[in-house]
Amino acid sequence: MSKKVLFLLADYGHDPTETAVPYNTFSTAGYTITIATQHGTIPACDTRMLTGWTQTFLGADKDTIAQYNAMASGAAWQHPRAWIDTKFTLEDFDLVFLPGGHDKGIRQLLDCPRAQALLVSYFPLTKRSERGSGRPKFCAAVCHGVQMLAHSRTGEGLSVLRDVETTSLPDFFEASVHRATKLFLGDYYKTYGAGTDSVAAVVKASLADEGKQFKNSIDVTRPFVVEDKTYRYFSGRWPGDAKVLAEKVVKAMNMTSN
Repeated sequence: MSKKVLFLLADYGHDPTETAVPYNTFSTAGYTITIATQHGTIPACDTRMLTGWTQTFLGADKDTIAQYNAMASGAAWQHPRAWIDTKFTLEDFDLVFLPGGHDKGIRQLLDCPRAQALLVSYFPLTKRSERGSGRPKFCAAVCHGVQMLAHSRTGEGLSVLRDVETTSLPDFFEASVHRATKLFLGDYYKTYGAGTDSVAAVVKASLADEGKQFKNSIDVTRPFVVEDKTYRYFSGRWPGDAKVLAEKVVKAMNMTSN
């Protein structure tokens, strides 16, 4: 039986590399992919990363754009589910994947109590001692996707990330690109606006012990992916980690039985 993957998305704004590259990796692995947006609207990734000078200097490369176009024309992308539907559940899937992005449009997902509640229900099933409905559950996130998990809190106010080891977009990456581009792009690289907490600060605050649990690297020459030891949870920092992140998830999923 094919593994089932769910991409949880906002209507607009996710990073095309963090979305299309894992999508292509999972598709190549033979997995069945489902897209879910709030109301079942066909999504679109951040056009700044796909066209114009922002694409040339900051965005997706030509191969990734080709992967994005193939993904966007596919049946899964063109017929998304609605995650606001009260009958919709993440427990039907073997992997929930959360790409990131800087555009403020992704706050539709990051700030939605319904989407957060779905993850609060699903994430405990990724614990290595759990098998959910009989098949191991996985979760993977990159960049602001990790922040989405940090926002997903139980009734006691505890994030689903509280007990895991994780990485996220480093402060250095976020601050440096914001400073370098703010004359031309304003606070584009600050999803919640200039002066707000960084992604890393939000993620660290969600952990029980950030000194032990938060893993960081500012090396841009090689991918950096963290696999938690207690949960089947994988995390990456930025677009440069997307391919290896997806490959590590595929390897782990393929090692589990159907």
